[in-house]
Amino acid sequence: MSGMLKAPRSRGVVNGLLLVLLGLWGGFIPFVGPYFSFGFGSTATWDYTSDRLVLSILPAIAVVLGGLILLVSAARPVAMFGSWLAILGGVWFVVGTTIAPLWGGGPGPALGGQTRRIAEHLSFYQGLGAIIVLLAATALGRFLVVGVREARRAEMERAAATGGAAGAADRPGRGTAVPEADRSGRGSTAAPQWDRQAPPDRAGREEDARGDRTWHASMPRRH
Repeated sequence: MSGMLKAPRSRGVVNGLLLVLLGLWGGFIPFVGPYFSFGFGSTATWDYTSDRLVLSILPAIAVVLGGLILLVSAARPVAMFGSWLAILGGVWFVVGTTIAPLWGGGPGPALGGQTRRIAEHLSFYQGLGAIIVLLAATALGRFLVVGVREARRAEMERAAATGGAAGAADRPGRGTAVPEADRSGRGSTAAPQWDRQAPPDRAGREEDARGDRTWHASMPRRH
């Protein structure tokens, strides 16, 4: 069963790397976007606010951590945890700006015209979160499925472990050796001793025949 908990380390490398990059984008774009008049609220660069912490920095940290776990982990439970962590971060990118007005917060008005505002919403929150959820869910599905090669490898490891344990059990310990004569009758499939003896050769059979004739010749005859 332990073999089934392992997966190739390369299985989550691509998704993990993309998630790390997207998480870094989501965490830094609110601070560097105003350099290009691309963002929400004020045009001041590196302007830290509690709304940016909740709506951008915290979900970005969750996505980056989930991506790093997918990059380095070869254990299915750990990799699945990283996938779920990234999924939660992506979902918060999608719904965070919708829930923020409930506590009187929000990223502020988008800068620029209509086309730029659409691009800002997609790049900062909704579109970014959707892509993150897609990649993390794909990685989760890949770790949920046990491939044919992995099943065969786990079966071979289990068979090797079982064979090693059986071999150790067959080898008696020091001071517990069983005599050969005693071991031959304990469920052994070997032939019995009389069956393993080689049959007499032709010369032996002729000697036995001559001996019988001699013995009969020496017997007294009846008159």
